[in-house]
Amino acid sequence: MTVSDAGEFGLLARIFPRLPQGPVSLLGPGDDAAVVAAPDRRVVATTDLLLEGRHFRQDWSTPYDVGRKAAAQNLADVAAMGAVPTALLVGLACPPTTPLTWPEGFADGLRDECGLVGASVVGGDLSKSDAIVVSITALGDLSGRPPVTRSGAGPGDVVAVAGRLGWSAGGYAVLSRGFRTPRALVEAHLRPEPPYACGPAAAALGATAMCDVSDGLVADLGHVAKASRVCVEIDTKVFEITRQMSDAALALGQDPLRWVLAGGEDHALAATFPAGVELPPEWLVIGRITRGEGVLVDGETYANGGFDHFR
Repeated sequence: MTVSDAGEFGLLARIFPRLPQGPVSLLGPGDDAAVVAAPDRRVVATTDLLLEGRHFRQDWSTPYDVGRKAAAQNLADVAAMGAVPTALLVGLACPPTTPLTWPEGFADGLRDECGLVGASVVGGDLSKSDAIVVSITALGDLSGRPPVTRSGAGPGDVVAVAGRLGWSAGGYAVLSRGFRTPRALVEAHLRPEPPYACGPAAAALGATAMCDVSDGLVADLGHVAKASRVCVEIDTKVFEITRQMSDAALALGQDPLRWVLAGGEDHALAATFPAGVELPPEWLVIGRITRGEGVLVDGETYANGGFDHFR
C-alpha cells in the first residue's frame, strides 16, 4: 500500500498516533496550527532541510534512521543555544508511490529521538514531490537563562567539546566505499547521538559561546572565532582516535584526524568557558581562545576544515 492509496488524510491518520505529545503541547496536530506553551516567554527556533540524495540515501538509511537524524540535527541546534528542546514541526514531501511504511517508520524515528529530550511533534505539512524532502522546525525553552551564542568567547577562555567527533565522517567514508563495517561508525553517520543535556548544563556552568558541530569542528569553531572576534587555538594531541577509526582510515587510505577536524554531522557541542571553571567529564578541553582571528590547529592554519553546501 502506498501513500497515494491512503490519501493525505489517511496518511495523517496513520502518522498522528505515532507522534509524541509532551507537556508543552497545548494543542497538537489536527488543527490549522498548534499551540505550544512557552514557560520562559522566549522561544528558541531553528530549521533544517533534508533532501533525498543530498542528506540521505535510501539504500543506506531506513525511514527510521532518517527520522532519528532529522530530529537530532535540529534538537542539537536548540541544545547548542543552552536551551531545552520542546517541540518539532515537520514537513514531509514524497512521491505518491512511496510505500506507507516509509512515513510510518520516519514518524517512529522522530518519536524515539524526541523521546530522549521529552520534545513533542506538534504539527507540520504533507506534499507530493519527485523525491523525499523533509523540513524540520525545532523550538526550545531557555529556562530563564540567556541564550549562549557564538559571539561571547573572549581571550583566556578554554575551548571544550562534548560528544563524538569524526565518527559520522568515518561512517560516511565507509559507506561511500560500499562497506557496512565498522558498524559503530556506520551507525554514527545514520543516527547521530548529540549530547543534548550538555547544552543547558554548559549554559548553567557559564559557557561564553557555543555551537553544534554539524559542518566540521574547524569550520564551526571558525564561526565562533568570527562572531567573537578572537582566535581559536586547537591542540590535536588531546583527541582520542579510536581503534575502529584508525583501522577504517588505514583500510580506506584516509586520515582519521581529518575526520575529527573537518567531518561534520556528529552534532557534538563545542563551547568556550572562562578559565578555571571545573568542567564535568563529558567535556574535553581541546584548546583556548587568544587574541587574533580565525582558527589555528597546532599553531597552523588548517585548510578545508568543513562542509559548505555551495562549494
